[in-house]
Amino acid sequence: MSVAGKAFDFHLFKKLLSFTKGYKWLLRGAILLTLLGAFLAPLRPYLVQYAFDEYIVKSDLPGLGRMMLVIVAVLFLEVSVQYLSGYLSNLLALHIVHEIRMKLYKKLIHFKLEYYDKTPVGTLVTRCISDIQNISEVFSQGFLDIAGDLLKLLIIILVMFYTNWKITFLCLSIIPLLLLATYIFKNAIRAAFNDVRTHVASLNAFVQEHINGMSLVQIFNRQEQEYLKFKTINNKHRNANNRSVWHYSVFFPVVEILSATSIGLLVWWGAKETLQHEITTGVIVAFIMYINMLFKPIRQLADRFNTLQMGMVCSERVIQVIETDAYNSNNGTFKPNTIKGKIEFNRVWFAYKNEDWVIKDVSFVIEPGQRVAFVGATGSGKTTIAALLCRYYEIQKGEIKIDGIDIMEYELNHLRKLIGTIMQDVFLFPGSIYENVILNETSLTKQRVIEAATETGMIQFISKLPGGIDYQVMERGSLLSTGQRQLISFLRAYLYNPSIMILDEATSSIDSESERLIQLATEQLTAHRTSIIIAHRLSTIKDAHVIMVLDKGYLKESGTHAQLMETEGFYFKLYQAHNKEYV
Repeated sequence: MSVAGKAFDFHLFKKLLSFTKGYKWLLRGAILLTLLGAFLAPLRPYLVQYAFDEYIVKSDLPGLGRMMLVIVAVLFLEVSVQYLSGYLSNLLALHIVHEIRMKLYKKLIHFKLEYYDKTPVGTLVTRCISDIQNISEVFSQGFLDIAGDLLKLLIIILVMFYTNWKITFLCLSIIPLLLLATYIFKNAIRAAFNDVRTHVASLNAFVQEHINGMSLVQIFNRQEQEYLKFKTINNKHRNANNRSVWHYSVFFPVVEILSATSIGLLVWWGAKETLQHEITTGVIVAFIMYINMLFKPIRQLADRFNTLQMGMVCSERVIQVIETDAYNSNNGTFKPNTIKGKIEFNRVWFAYKNEDWVIKDVSFVIEPGQRVAFVGATGSGKTTIAALLCRYYEIQKGEIKIDGIDIMEYELNHLRKLIGTIMQDVFLFPGSIYENVILNETSLTKQRVIEAATETGMIQFISKLPGGIDYQVMERGSLLSTGQRQLISFLRAYLYNPSIMILDEATSSIDSESERLIQLATEQLTAHRTSIIIAHRLSTIKDAHVIMVLDKGYLKESGTHAQLMETEGFYFKLYQAHNKEYV
């Protein structure tokens, strides 16, 4: 059962409290100040009552002056306690938000890619940012304020009964109506808030995905259609907020009316009792203050409860991600300093979903230092082969070995350091070329990057950019051409000097000048190391030691270019079709 269906989930709240371990002093301080504030609340009305009955009625101005000083001191103490309580609560909330966000992000960067295939980016952004921000309100204005308000209500009611039980019963006669209104409001606003959070996640997901894919939207003139989709989602978000606004606009006037009714009953009854000398004027004044103090927390309780409820709903979502076991199933301990680079696939089967097999009973051996090309139609499984070797995904059947050792026995991070991958779609972070090349590997100095760029011939295009290696590439490298982004990824791989090199269609969709530089870099990257080339242009892999042909997940044939052309099988047909395409 989700939090949305419960009044309060203590098990979930206990998990939240686990994040306060390093900040116990803040939590204890906030609790003590909240308790102190609750006990101070009825003191001021009592002092005002005493001032009326003992000094004002008797016209004792010196005594009244002294009492006013005491009342001011108590007021100052109340304000100070409220300030310190709020400060510590908010400080605690900030620390907890920091801890949760760091823990969540640490989990996210270690999840296997399969998790991201199934989870919208916008949803994860919502979990990381706005959901965690709502969790902070559980501590800054949630459970401590609710506990303080409830204690304050109890103390005030006890003092009222102690002062005059008849008037107390009269004033509290309106409370059942107030509790009913609060209960109705609580349920209604909770449902509205749940809708708001759901639609916020939808908005985040939609905006994130469409900004990333804006070029596609404009290429196919989908602006109006996508605008209408956004309008629908945004309307749902607005309507959910409208419902919450409507509930608030009804609830608070109802509370004010009930509060005014209670004061009216007090004045009516109190005036009669005063005239009969049953109670004093000070009692009437004190009870008016008590009623205001009584109704204010009750009015705020519904709002604070829903703040707490929303924070708990967000907590459930965030902790669900934190507790998700989306790691690779096994992380070995083998961390060799160097490897020869022999790769073996032995009857490997793999499916992204259930048994919709993408790789089917594939077996092959790549000897150390060999340059092997994988070719085949789109969807044949070429890129998946590379992903499986790096353990971005886990195979369901068979085994994959490097130097005769199952890749499951390698320490995962170390395995990926041994394998360099250059993708067709190069991702660059906002920052300089230098920062994108080293990826925070501080041992790689600017001088070393320049030397590597010179060795690979890439200095030709880098030196033409304003600032050279300090050129700011902007988000996703939007100011660079496809070829230039590819060259940066080649330079990155060259500097990291992996034992096995994977080039995933790295020379497709680029200009002739960039292709010339990439061919030069490819020769240097693949020299004397095991290399896998996933090819789109078949003309670029003629000199590969072995060409492997995939079709619908099966390895159909393998051999040199000459051998495969001679057999006139799958590769022969692909090559002929390719030549016709580029004639």
